[in-house]
Amino acid sequence: MSPSLQAQIEACRLCRARFRATATAHEPRPVVWFARGARILVVGQAPGIRVHETGRPFNDRSGDRLRDWMGVDRETFYDRTRLAIAPMAFCFPGYDAKGADLPPPAICAETWRDRVNAEIGPVDLTLLVGGAAQRWYLGTRSVTETVRGWRAHAPGLFPLPHPSWRNTGWLKKNPWFEAELLPVLRARVKELT
Repeated sequence: MSPSLQAQIEACRLCRARFRATATAHEPRPVVWFARGARILVVGQAPGIRVHETGRPFNDRSGDRLRDWMGVDRETFYDRTRLAIAPMAFCFPGYDAKGADLPPPAICAETWRDRVNAEIGPVDLTLLVGGAAQRWYLGTRSVTETVRGWRAHAPGLFPLPHPSWRNTGWLKKNPWFEAELLPVLRARVKELT
């Protein structure tokens, strides 16, 4: 990654007022984790509170589940020469008054997405993790239908549900995800790592 792009993203404060107005009233802390030449790109939603605190993407239970889905260990997952992590928003967006996650602010993707993708360069595999990434890249609305149609995008792209514990019910209702998609995803990731 060019130091100038990394520094620009890390210094970004476009959402400062928005974040101060959330229930968490926090400051922006962009989490940047990619480098040119990675073969796999993980496009998530936005960092959660633990990622905000630690400065490491998917450094939470969602990350544990995502790594399990991919069939990789932490060392492989955090090796920037193999895997780039570029969410739709680089900062934790905060919680609303009821404690629910706020969506990633669109201004982040609008500001950084094209430059980040150009910086990373071509990849062999893109994982679209969650609805925000799927809407941006594929223009789809239903996560279930998009993930169900994964074969239309493989082997270069896999749409995935968000690996949050909140989606455990979704996983139980859609057993085809673990039975059909995950073995193919793991084999593809193994080829590239």
